[in-house]
Parts: sequence; structure tokens; C-alpha cells
Amino acid sequence: MRDEENIRQVEALGIDLMGFIFWPRSSRYVAERPSYLPTRCKRVGVFVDEEIETLMRIADDYALDVIQLHGHETPAYVAQLQGRSVIKAFNIATAADFVQTKDYAGKVDYFLFDTKGKSVGGNGEKFDWSVLDGYSGPTPFLLSGGIGPDDADRVKSIRHPQCAGIDLNSRFELSPAFKDIYLLQDFLNVLNHE
Repeated sequence: MRDEENIRQVEALGIDLMGFIFWPRSSRYVAERPSYLPTRCKRVGVFVDEEIETLMRIADDYALDVIQLHGHETPAYVAQLQGRSVIKAFNIATAADFVQTKDYAGKVDYFLFDTKGKSVGGNGEKFDWSVLDGYSGPTPFLLSGGIGPDDADRVKSIRHPQCAGIDLNSRFELSPAFKDIYLLQDFLNVLNHE
């Protein structure tokens, strides 16, 4: 998110977390501080293999509530973020990919399961969600990877005990970092309707 009015509109939908991408190679990169930052939802900073000092400076400058690590950050790297809420992303294709989460259990607040693709994220493609049955770790997770406007009923059907939320991004955009409020609203209405 980068546009002040778009940030306000998305925040008004009652979301829990809003992401700001601090990876320079992303089309959604936040190169300069938006004139408005959300106050009613948590601010998440997304980083990819960033130097810890740079990450800490950005986290403080933006008053980030959560750090999302989307690269090859090690458990030792995560340990340097002690006292901060951390989401560690993993690219998933098969149930065997969950083995990579074991060294991070108990060290982060959430995992984010994204689709293996050409980029580290924002590929707009889903992985086979049935492989989630192969995840039995203690760490709750957020489901990511190409969730789109037509997936609300399917998302509602997920009953995994560790699924703590979903990540909506590229398939709800009018352009990189600019969300379609109407698509988001319609999706959330279906998701929240019994």
C-alpha cells in the first residue's frame, strides 16, 4: 500500500493487517513514506533478506507492528528481532515443503504459506490447498498465494485448526499496491456472511 486515500479506504473495511513492501525489486515497493499510515489495523512491513540494521530503522520509522520475512532469513536472523511480532513466509507446493518450518517453530508468531513461483511473492497463483492437511506444526499460519475475488466460499471451507487468516493482494489490485475497494468489500461480505 502506498496511496493515502487507498490506505484509508482499505483500513475502513475493518481489516486486521495492512502490508507495506520494503523490497526494492517489488513493483509494490514503498520508496517513500505515504502521507497517511493506518491506525486502526496493524502495520506489517514485508522484507526480503534485508540487513537487520536497515530493517530495524524502517520498522521504527514506520512504527511497524509486525515484521514479515519473505526471503531466506535464518532462525538466527529471526532471533535478532526478539520482542517484535514476526511472520515468516514459506513457499509451498507439496506437503514435503512444511519440513522447512520446523526450525522456526516457537521463534515466530505466524507462518505465511505462499505459492512457489518465479518471484518471492505476489505471483497471483494458488498452490493446492489440500496439502495444508500435511501441516501439523504448532505455529498458526496465514494462507496466501493467488487468493482472488471468486475464492471466498472456498476460503470459508478451510477448517485447519492452525489457519489464522488470509493474505489478499495481487488479485485485488487495480495496479501494483493499489487495491480495488469494491472487490475487497464483496469478498469480505461473502467471507463474513454465515
